[in-house]
Amino acid sequence: MTITISAAAVKELREHTGAGMMECKAALQAAQGDLAKAIEELRKSGSAKAGKKAGRIAAEGAIVQLRDGQRAVMVEINSETDFVARDAHFTAFAKAVAETALQANQQDLHTLSTLSLQGSPELTVEEARQQLVAKVGENVQIRRVVVSQASAAGVGTYLHGHRIGVIVELDVNNSDLARDIAMHIAASKPMVILPTDMSPEETAKEKEIYTAQAATSGKPPEIIEKMVMGRLKKFLDEVSLVGQPFVKDPDMTVGSLLTKHRAKVLAFYRFEVGEGIEKVSEDFKEAVMSQVQGS
Repeated sequence: MTITISAAAVKELREHTGAGMMECKAALQAAQGDLAKAIEELRKSGSAKAGKKAGRIAAEGAIVQLRDGQRAVMVEINSETDFVARDAHFTAFAKAVAETALQANQQDLHTLSTLSLQGSPELTVEEARQQLVAKVGENVQIRRVVVSQASAAGVGTYLHGHRIGVIVELDVNNSDLARDIAMHIAASKPMVILPTDMSPEETAKEKEIYTAQAATSGKPPEIIEKMVMGRLKKFLDEVSLVGQPFVKDPDMTVGSLLTKHRAKVLAFYRFEVGEGIEKVSEDFKEAVMSQVQGS
């Protein structure tokens, strides 16, 4: 038997779930007007929709940072399009996930997904993600999260728009220096802090390439060895934080700047939206038609 669902009941369900008006009305009818059952029905529906979209590539999105005194958190959350990454529901979810991770001091994604979402304690992070997928019509994934370590004396953060974020940990409490270093890392993309931090495998691979290139020069082996070691040192300086020219004063290296302030970088984390994710080119007309057809 079909029952009459009041506009007030639909409104209340929308406030609880954020689902569309017609979805709320259908869920209430299926639940015979029972609000709790309707909420459960919409959660199940959201999970099903999220499952269908889970395989779609999400290489856009946003980096979110939050600070709480000397503690900081940074989260990358991905969507399929930059349009959705700017959606109010997406940005609210991203901020809530960051708050949850910071409050719980949690950077394990699986554990984080099981926690109650800050601001919506009736939902876990994963349940809220599924609801967001149903709402925005795109795959949404929490890709990575990092929380600064309590052992750091100073923490610096830098956010470039919503696409690049950096957290840097120092052994001294110098907020200006920490922010300058974070800004430098955002711009210069160092791979490691010190040249000696580069993995032996990566160093050996670069040396092999330089050796093969130098072998064609016709120079004596001892000269080739010096050429190779010189190029290898240059490479390691270019990819290590301390060896790079400081972006705000290229006449000094970051290492010299740190020495001047008697400081040491303990760790740094740099997130860039979608880095390492292979994007798929999609015909715009076909994409629009697939959305219209509900696929």
